[in-house]
Amino acid sequence: MGYKQERLEKIIERELGTLLLSEVKNERLKLLTITKVSLTNDLSLATVYFTVFGTDSQKDKTIDSLMEAKGFFRTALSKVLEIRKVPDLRFKYDESLEYGKNIENILKNLKL
Repeated sequence: MGYKQERLEKIIERELGTLLLSEVKNERLKLLTITKVSLTNDLSLATVYFTVFGTDSQKDKTIDSLMEAKGFFRTALSKVLEIRKVPDLRFKYDESLEYGKNIENILKNLKL
């Protein structure tokens, strides 16, 4: 992974977080946290990992809201990023926190 790719991932992550806090009007997206952004080698696709506090139905509704707002996010990123083509955004729920909680529970149950 090149330096430019890593730097661009961090910039996209920061800018999306800022947009969620300040400019998004959808209340479902207010409970969202961006955990990581991963770019492909050609910088054409950005996978945005996120977590949501809530039930499974709230997670599904949040994914739907993110897909509806994808154009808004790309337009806002195009104003900030100094690159020719803004990457296409894909949103994916980050299951690493739940996975970590499950491992923690298993370890607690193993203690005697």
